[in-house]
Amino acid sequence: MKKFYLLLFLASLLGHFSYGAAASDPNENHINNLAAPGDYRWVVEGFDWGPAVNKVILSLEESVKDANATEYQVFATRSLEGAEIQAESASGTRSVVYAYVSDENGNRLAEGRHITLVLSVSPAMPVGSPFQYTRINNRGANYWVDYKMTILHHKTGKVWNNSKGKIMPLVDQYDLSKTFQYGNGLSMSYASFAPKDIKSKVPLIIWLHGGGEGGNDPTIALLGNKAANYASPEIQVLFGGAYVLAPQAPTFWMQAADGMTRGKDNDIYNEAVFALIQDYVAKNPNIDPKRIYVGGCSNGGYMSLKLILEHPDYFAGAYISALAYSNEFVSDAQVQKIKNLPMWFIHAKDDGTTKPDDTIIPLYQRLKQAGAKNVILSYYDNVTDITGFYGGENYRYNGHWSWIYSHANTARTDLDGSPVMLNGRPVTIMEWLAAQKKK
Repeated sequence: MKKFYLLLFLASLLGHFSYGAAASDPNENHINNLAAPGDYRWVVEGFDWGPAVNKVILSLEESVKDANATEYQVFATRSLEGAEIQAESASGTRSVVYAYVSDENGNRLAEGRHITLVLSVSPAMPVGSPFQYTRINNRGANYWVDYKMTILHHKTGKVWNNSKGKIMPLVDQYDLSKTFQYGNGLSMSYASFAPKDIKSKVPLIIWLHGGGEGGNDPTIALLGNKAANYASPEIQVLFGGAYVLAPQAPTFWMQAADGMTRGKDNDIYNEAVFALIQDYVAKNPNIDPKRIYVGGCSNGGYMSLKLILEHPDYFAGAYISALAYSNEFVSDAQVQKIKNLPMWFIHAKDDGTTKPDDTIIPLYQRLKQAGAKNVILSYYDNVTDITGFYGGENYRYNGHWSWIYSHANTARTDLDGSPVMLNGRPVTIMEWLAAQKKK
């Protein structure tokens, strides 16, 4: 199938080259039919289901004032050294839904020397993803693929196939350059975001990734799901600006000295990640120590609860989705220690990976029975398309993906389905979190 698509595309390309060479319409002079292929930059953004290549920016030889999406054809290939990618996911055409004149970063202009093509994306379009989940060195994780595109302009035969790198609009606002040293020469990567123009101390939002986002490239932790969104203007405004810290486990947060833990045995990272948090707070004096929030999904949900259990007085609140910490390994004494910490959990009934009856349901009930006044559980039948674009409630994601409701800030109900109220009005999870403060 891959060869078929490639041959079909190349045949189309050669045919349009012949047509383009003979083109004489003076209105087509804005795109020169040069022998040398053109340069492009690709754009990666996080969506509810994960990252996707949703734009490609084409460099031109001359300025133009308009662009027509129907004149372009895009072909993409995906490869990863050490892993086999199925043919239907390894290559294919990308649909162009819109085109506009822009600068080199994709910002719209009335006239410019770049054209940005907006590409169709969806959760059922693997050829659009720059990531591949696979097992390498006996560990399952997400990896960047070698993503290449060839773009053809039908009218002139102009081709772009020389990549000049990628743009990651939200991720590029994070500092990805630093690592934290711990233990015996060990290091932990992390991404951090600092708000601009702050005039007083502001909160710190900590995000701990899932099991597939470990390693030493924090872009994986930000894009494996839509975690980069905590730096978005829509969420930042709720906090009056907030620092964001996203540590990355070298492997996975639930790794124990021997295998994986769900809470029975100690993991190997909780001391290091807490030391990283303390170090980051110490180096950023504009962080309000009374407003430090910790959250995560799955593996990161486990680590969030672990940090709370170990340091119950350090955090002002928690937001945890798809909790992977087994209730049976939380003692009654620990429940008493954390019952007064504001916590908002998110989970789905059909989560087959972190089964709610083994994790959050009994823990939530124990916290309530212990007298917890500010513990919330948004409990969904299924994880569905919150955009409405792919079918709404009729489109179901994997039941484990309940973090979608956290990143998009749409969780707003407690276990009984009632709205979460704050100061007499209903609020979302991030609005609620922004209001939490240690006494």
